[in-house]
Amino acid sequence: MGHKFYKYQGAGNDFIMIDNRTQRFSPTTEYVAALCHRRTGIGADGLILLENDEQTLFRMRYFNSDGGEATMCGNGGRCITLFAHHLEIGGLLKTFNGVDGVHQAEILSADALQGEVRLQMIDVHNPEIHPDYLFLNTGSPHYVTFIPDVRAVDVFHEGTKIRRSAQFAPIGGTNVNFVEILSDGHIRIRTFERGVEDETLACGTGATASALATAIHTHSCCRNFRVDVEGGTLWVSFESSDLKNFDHIFLTGPARKVFSGETAEIF
Repeated sequence: MGHKFYKYQGAGNDFIMIDNRTQRFSPTTEYVAALCHRRTGIGADGLILLENDEQTLFRMRYFNSDGGEATMCGNGGRCITLFAHHLEIGGLLKTFNGVDGVHQAEILSADALQGEVRLQMIDVHNPEIHPDYLFLNTGSPHYVTFIPDVRAVDVFHEGTKIRRSAQFAPIGGTNVNFVEILSDGHIRIRTFERGVEDETLACGTGATASALATAIHTHSCCRNFRVDVEGGTLWVSFESSDLKNFDHIFLTGPARKVFSGETAEIF
């Protein structure tokens, strides 16, 4: 017997969504990777399970397209919020548990297909500042470097080298963000995601990390950044008095239901 699934995307970052409150879906690395395969499966950057949680409305479990259960996904967090809304779980303000802790999300607008979601991210303290890059964890680890023109960079080649470098091996590698500063409070980024092992059209935790890193790098007073990604535009707001400790961090952007279906029994 197959499984009912839904396909959602947030700024081009796409996910297979499954309502797993009955615990009927049993994820294995091979199964998830097969479903995410873009030629022989449904095709997605990752798979997300919505499950019951004792403390909050639901629990979010996120798997990368390589099949491994992963760290937090910001675009996925917005998509599962809209998914829960479509399942009529909770009201416009929803609280859910992720691998990095409890998140609060607000449906700013929504219809039967799409919506705008404001997602609270975890607090960030004391990012690492190096001569050529910054390193910080926004629910997932992120390497952020600044370049004059992100459209000219070979994201796959350069991202792979950094992601697989020996210094990040103890944490299983890192995500890599290339940032171009367009103006104060406005950046353009491209991101190489570990687990997907390629560039994605958007990365929510990467957009968050890039906005915070840019504020540090430029000593900006801006606290609401526009982040242009390959798949659209995201907004990152935060509070910080010293550019070392960041709280009340919010990631705002679109989420959209693309289609739904049922997997074949062979899956």
